Amino acid sequence: MAASGTGQGSNNLQFTGVKVFSATMAQERDQLGEKITQWLSSHPGVQIVDKIVTQSSDEAFHCLAITLFYNEHK
Repeated sequence: MAASGTGQGSNNLQFTGVKVFSATMAQERDQLGEKITQWLSSHPGVQIVDKIVTQSSDEAFHCLAITLFYNEHK
């Protein structure tokens, strides 16, 4: 079942899955790209159709989240 979303791209985006990567600690944020690359490598049937990068913070913590919208080809 396809869902529709409105990420940064098309207003009528179709996707079959969403994967969220997030980190709050500095070392985890530094390694987030490698974590995403590993996930993509282990899911070769996935085609990324959109993404959203979100940053939030308060006095003590900084959170980075990267949300990938994808279609999975079987």
